[in-house]
Amino acid sequence: MPHLVAASLLAADFANLQRDIEMVNASQADWFHVDVMDGDFVPNFSIGTPVIEAIRKHARKPLDVHLMINKPERYIHHFASLGADILTVHIEATNHLHRVVSLIRELGIKAGVSLNPHTPVSSLESILSEVDLVLIMSVNPGFGGQKFIPASLEKIARLNQMRKNSGSGFLIEVDGGVGIKNAPQLVDAGVDILVAGNSVFASPDPAQSITDLKNCLNRAQ
Repeated sequence: MPHLVAASLLAADFANLQRDIEMVNASQADWFHVDVMDGDFVPNFSIGTPVIEAIRKHARKPLDVHLMINKPERYIHHFASLGADILTVHIEATNHLHRVVSLIRELGIKAGVSLNPHTPVSSLESILSEVDLVLIMSVNPGFGGQKFIPASLEKIARLNQMRKNSGSGFLIEVDGGVGIKNAPQLVDAGVDILVAGNSVFASPDPAQSITDLKNCLNRAQ
């Protein structure tokens, strides 16, 4: 299976968002990663629904929408109507995870579940057969530009072993402090999708940084 790069628009220049979207369209990135924060589940606000609607008009690649919001079940239909291709919710943010995942899939969208750094992968055992994607947060969510938490590698490896043991087909995604230096280790641990934010948009040549990351992944396979 090829390894994917999801360019995180949280790190884009919001004053030139269309320019950055077009850069990602023309690049070797596979997905757009869109972080939605409510200032409650995480201590920050970010991209809201009008911005996602605008992104969808210009994005020519799948929208991987990561809901860092409490009680995401209240908004699943709305985000689906905006054109999300993948909707990921946090296990810590809802008391009704199975219901939320089922709703997402009923709407014809891929369903993901995300874990904060302190949440063990064992908490997912009962839902793994129902999800398309598991997102491991390798930083504490809420802010871009944080350093990768090294213990995330062991956590990813445990999740990968759970995937093998269960025969499930979900993808493993990682978000936070991802770049060329740790990409090979992440792939070795079992990651399929790398979310890259600052390592792309803070570089002098974002498109080349995406190419470099893809080349790194191809060598690591």
